[in-house]
Amino acid sequence: MVVICEECGKKYRLDPEKIRGDGAKVRCKVCNHVISISKPASNSQDLSSVEDNVGMGPAEQTEPRQPPEPLPETSTLDLSSSVGSAFKVKGLGLRGKMMFLFLVIPAILVAAAGASFFLQMRTLSATVVEASKGTVEQMAEERVAQTALAVSRQCAIYLSQHPELNREEFNRHAEFKDLAVQKVGETGYTALYQVPGMEGGVWRTWAHVNDKIIGIDMSDLRKPLGNNFPAFWRVFTGVSNGKESKGYYGWQDKDGAVRDKFMVCTPVKGTPYIIAATTYLDEFTGPVRQVETEINQLYSGALKRIMAIALAAFLVVAGLVFVYGQRLSGKIKSLTEAADRISVGDLDAQIQIRSDDEIGGLAEAIGRMQESIRLSLERLRKRRRTLS
Repeated sequence: MVVICEECGKKYRLDPEKIRGDGAKVRCKVCNHVISISKPASNSQDLSSVEDNVGMGPAEQTEPRQPPEPLPETSTLDLSSSVGSAFKVKGLGLRGKMMFLFLVIPAILVAAAGASFFLQMRTLSATVVEASKGTVEQMAEERVAQTALAVSRQCAIYLSQHPELNREEFNRHAEFKDLAVQKVGETGYTALYQVPGMEGGVWRTWAHVNDKIIGIDMSDLRKPLGNNFPAFWRVFTGVSNGKESKGYYGWQDKDGAVRDKFMVCTPVKGTPYIIAATTYLDEFTGPVRQVETEINQLYSGALKRIMAIALAAFLVVAGLVFVYGQRLSGKIKSLTEAADRISVGDLDAQIQIRSDDEIGGLAEAIGRMQESIRLSLERLRKRRRTLS
């Protein structure tokens, strides 16, 4: 079927099968006039019989009909250009902007603030643990040093009172061994060894928890200690000048694990003997390490819970913003289509928006504008009829 614009006379070819319902309203592509189209009762019209009558007189119309020239492709009328569909969102759109402004940006800021907070808390907890560990290690070192000093004084008093006691008998003499070999911490102990004299510089131990070490050349421990021997030997022989010696060295356990030991060597006053007090320092720092493990577990648990809560909050807010944005953009789109219809002269456009917010105020303003235009056109028609 052919549709002619009443304002400019532009002709359009339209497939009647595309008209939904009883009719449709479309906009002319030339003058933007709104054309009202009614669906024909029968769609059997032969479109090939349509011809352009513009400029023909009555005489010319009596001549035999000539086959019409096909309308140009640009004259085909598509119902997708119907009134109200001309407005297209350019860019992100209202809903997208709302999601970006009220969800994405706040989420990024909250995530950045949360990450900074957790990083600071992690750093603070690590600093506290390290400081606590250092304090405990210092206290443990002082305790080992005090034990070595106390044992050395006890041994000095006992040896001064028993000058007949030979060094070969130290580890078999129960009373003296109880003084020379005492417990340090949970697994540590003290031992008594001798500074080399006229025996070719050999360092020998005379009181020890392990009877196999008694009287041997202590440098023979080089092989079983392996790479840990230099640190051990440096502390062990550091008292050659009569001063206290202390330090760390590695010790291999029966299970093959190497753990750090701390040793303090204190001279026995008035004798060529030395009291060595040694123990695993992690016996003292173990509780601090346990606290560190618990803090890390609490941190991980809190991080997981907060991430779950943040994700749930993000989804809830996203749903709310999406629903509200959908409703708001729908109202604005409806008002835009109504205003677009009014702008091309369709004063029968219905405005269905009813709300108490600014959108409702905008709908009322457009309705008043529509009524004002209708009244103005009526006055204009009356004036024309009066003039004619």
